[in-house]
Amino acid sequence: MSLYPKFRILLFLLVCSVSSAQEILISLKDKDSLVVKKDTTYWEHKNVAGLDFSQIAFVNWNAGGNSSVSGLLKGNFTRKYRKKNVIWDNEMIIRYGINKQEDRELRKTEDAFSVSSNFGYKKHPKSNWYTSARFNFNTQFTNGYAYPNIDIPISKPFAPAYLFLGVGSEYNRKDLNLNVYFSPLTNKTTLVLDQTLADKGSFGVQRAIFDEEGNLLRRGKKVRNEFGMLITNYWKKEFYKNMVLENRFSLYSDYINNFGNIDVDWQVQIEMIVNKYVRANIGIHTIYDDDIKAKEEVNGEQITVGPKVQLKQMLGIGITYLF
Repeated sequence: MSLYPKFRILLFLLVCSVSSAQEILISLKDKDSLVVKKDTTYWEHKNVAGLDFSQIAFVNWNAGGNSSVSGLLKGNFTRKYRKKNVIWDNEMIIRYGINKQEDRELRKTEDAFSVSSNFGYKKHPKSNWYTSARFNFNTQFTNGYAYPNIDIPISKPFAPAYLFLGVGSEYNRKDLNLNVYFSPLTNKTTLVLDQTLADKGSFGVQRAIFDEEGNLLRRGKKVRNEFGMLITNYWKKEFYKNMVLENRFSLYSDYINNFGNIDVDWQVQIEMIVNKYVRANIGIHTIYDDDIKAKEEVNGEQITVGPKVQLKQMLGIGITYLF
């Protein structure tokens, strides 16, 4: 047998060996790529931004009517931390709505800024009960008016602002999107940082004192502190395909001033998912606070008539973007 055939056989075996080795290396690399590294961040991030829009127009409409356009800009941003027996939930909510009707000035329909943080620790891994500390802050972006009077604002940014800080017990079920919190000791601070509103005693702060001739003796206080009991509930559930119910409920009563007078803040919203970006919302928001006195306009003059149940109903369809 000549050397040439032997050389051809050796070359063939060498090529096969190299090819086989490459396949083994590729296979090993593929297996390595299938190994998923354990997530050690323990953070969950969710950002939701949306714009609701409604419009109605009339042209030579015999029955009459005013053309109008409304918009609501909203955002919800959450950061949640989960590690063993520790939870830490943070949320920021932004809502701002306006309405413009024919032959009428631009009016604000919604204005809210809220930041909340809740830290909880549980002793037993299988327990759903946590010892918790909670912080919540609420205010608004722009002045509020008792329309049609737009000369005298009845509220301003940080007038009011509400700050809640307390400790208590929390029942938390992530699988049910359910949270119930009870705090026997919560500090509620009401801020009215506009002196004019503070002098009027708006939102429960101590009003200014004047003598019989109307001379100012003492400015109104801008801060009011209360210590009381707080109960909150949050629940979110898809009760029908692409229909999600969200419930937020809060009760607060001050131990020092009129214990038993309960501040109520209750929001219920149903979100109907049309597709990835388009969603419709219907909701109702009820507030009762004994410190917030309602105002009415009589003969062109605003008068205070006492606390009343505040009710707001919302219906809108718009674009929502999750990132």
